[in-house]
Amino acid sequence: MATKNTSYRVHVQDTTESVVSSVNIENGAMMRTDDALYMGHNNENVIVYPQGGASSLGWARYDDTEYHSEYKLTLEQDSEVVLPNNAGNVVKSHSSIEFYDSLTQKILGVNENDTYIITIAFKAQAANANQTYLEYNLEGSGQISRLAGTIAFPKGNDEIHSENIMAQYYTDSTFVNDGVQLKFVSTGNDCRIWDVIYFIQRTQNASLS
Repeated sequence: MATKNTSYRVHVQDTTESVVSSVNIENGAMMRTDDALYMGHNNENVIVYPQGGASSLGWARYDDTEYHSEYKLTLEQDSEVVLPNNAGNVVKSHSSIEFYDSLTQKILGVNENDTYIITIAFKAQAANANQTYLEYNLEGSGQISRLAGTIAFPKGNDEIHSENIMAQYYTDSTFVNDGVQLKFVSTGNDCRIWDVIYFIQRTQNASLS
């Protein structure tokens, strides 16, 4: 019985991420960048490596557009709230990246044992600055309880503070399955926040380790 040859040599084009997003898609055509291996399939360039359909590293910025200088969010004293971010404006290093879900207001992980750096930027003010503190923490299942802190208002009553929180963390299985939320509590008195931005960068892809 004659054998059938099902193995073919495929030419893979080396290119850049910017070119991948702009080329005419050909089914079966393959392109390789520093981040991923792509193949044209059903009129879309899909990532075939690394597994999981996401490029190896990257970043995403999520801007809240609901609360701003003309419409600030009031955090009532001792009431815990999820820091709001409707992701009204999003900028990503790659279209495959999903590090935040605005519907659930959860920060997401891709793989177990990935590592990330998150920066949370926002503006805040308190009418009674000497007695008001802003407590924050990541809340969810898994080993994330130590990502927490306290923010004071040293500039004085109703002065605008530009805050910037930066933290590094890794994702365990429960983080990947359930996601986490960033929660704030205003202690001592009320305060107001606005112009919230999440900037999340994946610094290690555990699937490639």
